[in-house]
Amino acid sequence: MQEKQMNPPPSTPDTDSLLRRLAGPSVNKAGLAKDQTVINRIIAEVSKGSKFYENEKRKDKDLTERIQQILRLRDEVVKGVDLSKVEQGVDKLIAQLEAKRDLSQVIVHVDMDAFFASVEVLDDPSLASKPFAVGGGVISTASYEARKFGVRSGMATFVAKKLCPELLVISSHYHRYSEMSNKVMSIFRRYDPTMCAAGCDEGYLNITKYCEEHSLTAEECVEEMRKTVYAETKLTVSAGIAPNKNKPNGQFKLDFEPGAIKAFMHDLSIRKVPGVGRVHERLLDSIGVKTCGDIYTQRAVLFLLDKHFGLEFLLQAYLGIASNVVQPGQREERKSIGAERTFNALSDTNKIYAKLEEIAAELEGDMEEGGWTGKTVTLKYKLDTFQVYTRARSFDRWISTKKEDLFAIGKELLKPELPLTLRLIGLRVTKLKDLRAEAESKARGIKRFFENASSSTSPKKKRRIGEAHANDGDDAPRLSQDGFALAMPDYGDDAEDDVLAHEDGHEDESSNHLPGRARSLSVKPKSTSAPPRRSSPPKPSSSKSSALSRPGPSTGDVEASSFLECPLCGRMLETDNQGLNEHIDFCLSKQAIKEAQAASLKPTSSTESTSGKMTSTKPKVRHKAKDQGHGEGLLRYRNKG
Repeated sequence: MQEKQMNPPPSTPDTDSLLRRLAGPSVNKAGLAKDQTVINRIIAEVSKGSKFYENEKRKDKDLTERIQQILRLRDEVVKGVDLSKVEQGVDKLIAQLEAKRDLSQVIVHVDMDAFFASVEVLDDPSLASKPFAVGGGVISTASYEARKFGVRSGMATFVAKKLCPELLVISSHYHRYSEMSNKVMSIFRRYDPTMCAAGCDEGYLNITKYCEEHSLTAEECVEEMRKTVYAETKLTVSAGIAPNKNKPNGQFKLDFEPGAIKAFMHDLSIRKVPGVGRVHERLLDSIGVKTCGDIYTQRAVLFLLDKHFGLEFLLQAYLGIASNVVQPGQREERKSIGAERTFNALSDTNKIYAKLEEIAAELEGDMEEGGWTGKTVTLKYKLDTFQVYTRARSFDRWISTKKEDLFAIGKELLKPELPLTLRLIGLRVTKLKDLRAEAESKARGIKRFFENASSSTSPKKKRRIGEAHANDGDDAPRLSQDGFALAMPDYGDDAEDDVLAHEDGHEDESSNHLPGRARSLSVKPKSTSAPPRRSSPPKPSSSKSSALSRPGPSTGDVEASSFLECPLCGRMLETDNQGLNEHIDFCLSKQAIKEAQAASLKPTSSTESTSGKMTSTKPKVRHKAKDQGHGEGLLRYRNKG
């Protein structure tokens, strides 16, 4: 076999994490071998010496250092803490979350099978049963025949051909994918007009009402839908049926029983949970969480490190509960609008400016078509070493949407950094203003005035909420309408690290999406440090100076009226009143655990002062204030020494 002929180097404990990282974010794609050890080692071998390899090696080193900090923090916070007491408290939280389980809704996750590849087979039937991939320098998607060799989306084409020498590489035809996507989505909307699309080839549907109106079981409805898709498009679709939006494995009907759901989740890899990225997978693995069942085993430690891992979200994953609110993305959820292009490495300044001008033209079209303007423009660029940098400028006015103005701003941000060798460049506008909403507001006139007058939230209160959030940056947890956590902390950073763009700027099918309403969250810039010049060695990104530090403010802006403050933990939450109430209940339960733990850790004897009063021995907290999340409050109750 090809794998044996290449004689890949033996794996060692020191290289295991790098091998997994080099394998890319699509290791869980359907059709791939369960044991990819040999394939991953071949990928590492053929990647050695490339700039991509060196960049991934650097990222792996940074993450390893972050893990070491997490482990040191874990060892510190458990000192003197009665973990059994913490576990008892978390068990109460689990019971509280269990009480929120809603089995009344039938939610279906639909996912087209190897969508890009399947569309290509429609146009060229000779490709059927052949190992082929769609893409250019990077694979967008691979046929199931190619996946047997380890070929997957997000993989460099030269690596894919090493794994499968007979691989055919087909150029992308995005107009066709868009055309077929529209046809498929229109069929899905017959069953749920308010379905939530999670990409061009997948989405979530609530078919409860349709089943009731047509006297169908969930299985009958989904079978009918899949047959309709095939009859009208000749494409196949897989579907998972469950009482919420957690994605089952392939085509599967999950029994609507709490025991069956928890059993299904127990052995499920934590990486397969929407809202958990590659970085968090390694972080969780370092504290012993590989599967959803391990969350329960490590629940006390996760409580103490809540700020870094997000206890509530993980407990939801363990229980197999999630939001069952399905609706399309709303305009007010839009945080940013942008465009970017990936290309072969360019050093010529004029050619780089030409690419920037193309992007400005594309962004102009998107902003005018969508009815958006904004106050902050961010330039993003990737060096030929695969390091990503950003530069941003904010204005005290709404910016022009004209190509010439967008290009001028981008050029102003890029010029001081030149000369550079780039392979990606992009522009993004944040702090958005919805021009359509403004036009509608003016049209409503006096009616809108009286509606605002009757609103329970005053303009002053809304301003305060908006200002508070602006200071918080992206730390605010995102909750669904029904009060469920949607992802782990800083998932946006992790998701961006997984997304790979191609020469023409389109993303591959491996791009991660947050479930439900959270999918429109904009991603924070990865770095704002000065890029390395060609005449000097690369400098480390400033974002790596403190792996556990609080992230800086996002350049995105948010509708202030959608943020509410928790009166207990003081955090700004992007949710509605129902979600806020659910969060308050959760905070109350967590506070009860802390109080119980405090009582259990009171010293058995106290030192009596000369005045006859008892003096308690309070422990000293050695952490900086910025590292104290509300989930780490038990540090206050740790015994001395």
